[in-house]
Amino acid sequence: MKNISATLAIVWRIAIPYFRSEDKWAGRGLLGAVIAIELALVAIDVLVNQWQNRFYSALQNSDWDAFVTQIWIFIALAFTYIALAVYKLYLNQWLQIRWRQWLTRHYLGEWLNGSTHYRMQLKGDAADNPDQRITEDVKNFVEQTLTIGLGLLSSIVTLFSFALILWGLSNAAPLHLFGADLMIPGYLCWGALIYAIFGTALTHWIGAPLVNLNFEQQRYEADFRFNLVRVRENSEQIALLKGEGAERGRLLDRFGFVIGNWYAIMSRTKRLTMFTASYQQAAVIFPYVLVAPAFFAKKIQLGDMMQTASAFSSVQGALSFFVVAYRSLAEWRSIVARLDGFEMSVATATTPPAHEPAIALKAAGGNRNIALEQLCVNLPNGTPLVAADAFAIQTPERVLVTGPSGSGKSTLFRAIAGIWPFGTGTIFIPEKAKLMMLPQRPYFPVGVLRDAVVYPAAPGAFETARVRDALIAVGLPDLAERLDEDGHWNRMLSLGEQQRLGLARALLHVPDYLFLDEATASLDEPSEARLYRLLTEKLPQATIVSIGHRSTLDTFHTRKVTMVKDGDIHVLGKGGEPAQAEPTAAR
Repeated sequence: MKNISATLAIVWRIAIPYFRSEDKWAGRGLLGAVIAIELALVAIDVLVNQWQNRFYSALQNSDWDAFVTQIWIFIALAFTYIALAVYKLYLNQWLQIRWRQWLTRHYLGEWLNGSTHYRMQLKGDAADNPDQRITEDVKNFVEQTLTIGLGLLSSIVTLFSFALILWGLSNAAPLHLFGADLMIPGYLCWGALIYAIFGTALTHWIGAPLVNLNFEQQRYEADFRFNLVRVRENSEQIALLKGEGAERGRLLDRFGFVIGNWYAIMSRTKRLTMFTASYQQAAVIFPYVLVAPAFFAKKIQLGDMMQTASAFSSVQGALSFFVVAYRSLAEWRSIVARLDGFEMSVATATTPPAHEPAIALKAAGGNRNIALEQLCVNLPNGTPLVAADAFAIQTPERVLVTGPSGSGKSTLFRAIAGIWPFGTGTIFIPEKAKLMMLPQRPYFPVGVLRDAVVYPAAPGAFETARVRDALIAVGLPDLAERLDEDGHWNRMLSLGEQQRLGLARALLHVPDYLFLDEATASLDEPSEARLYRLLTEKLPQATIVSIGHRSTLDTFHTRKVTMVKDGDIHVLGKGGEPAQAEPTAAR
């Protein structure tokens, strides 16, 4: 019961926001309509149950007129049932897509809010494969929540509706054993209840491991699919290294987990299916066994027996809801657990625990400089990496940051960008300042080249002529004629061309602070020099901070800051002055 309560609490937390959202009236209306139709279908089942008594009695009495009348009644009930069933499915699917649309947008918004998606990766938490959770898990959650919820509602209403009928029939057809009537009030109801309790208990005992097995299966499937995507995205490097054999082995190892867990699911499902199928088959004959003695003793007619069997089956089926739906419930619980884990991971990445230190970003007010005060940048495990105090980046100077590999230069950039929370101290950023970070390997979304260049601005944010001029300026005149071409630009272009595109993006966005993290490292020195002169010409008011190792970069910067090792951490010079000690090997 504790597990059931916990699961229902999670389901409520995930589901209820939609029915309180801006789409709440459509969602509530569709849900209300589906519930009303479900109740109407139960009502028709009750009418059909009563019809069975009259129909079989007419057959037993050879009453032709009554037989024809019952045929017409059945036709009317059947057409009504068909119409309601069709619109129940239609409205259910309509509700599913609206609910899924809202939930997907909600999760995408939470995941892509600020740098939450990046911090989740840094923390290495349990929310593996967020792509699967936002796609398959959301879809399955909506679909199965409605299916299981409506099935449970139908079972409850069916139980109460047919229990009253069955109770009355129990009195009309008393239990007849050894030539004597045993007056047990509602014995048919008690028989259905005992039968269902027995079946439910055994079903849970046999099928309980399926919850964890299904959870693991979804994780293994997503992990295998994710690694297939990684091979596709890095196919060039794998081909150059002749790594196909290694990748095949790694992929087959991961697929082995899929197969092994699937065999465990097969074994457990076989046992569960063996029991549930036996349970359902026995349920067909069980009510006839109970009422047949009364029928042969001439206590009831054929119609009474058929109605009793039908009512008993309805009550027993309602009570056996968990037996029939157990496998679906196991899959549903695993989906709920995965979405719960995703939500908790997002919440943790968005709002770090109060006891954990974090780097604070604050507005610098009237100051136009970026200032680092008592800053200590740590690795995710808490190991100190970079220290800086009373360090300022003046406006509009050109700063070159150097130091050994692994000294934390890129991590310092991430901290200034506000996406690296690990550490202590304060970073002051001028109010309304526009910062742009260009990494060594820039990102371009798959799509039209024009939109990829202006990213993250909206498509059409810049005039075509301006985009073309920027591409020509950075030395890509051929691409300037392909702005309407659709492609995967990170795979189609060389790294040098990608870096030129990144600089074209900077020319379009005109940032106040441009941080270049070895953003020209793949270019030859003459090309790199031309692009730096271009930045000086086109962005005269921008403060440019570069990470680089080439001595030729000194010419294009007004200040050089070398990160040096002091004990276990790398230090920037105080007061904005470069540290003078010779750098040591990175840890």
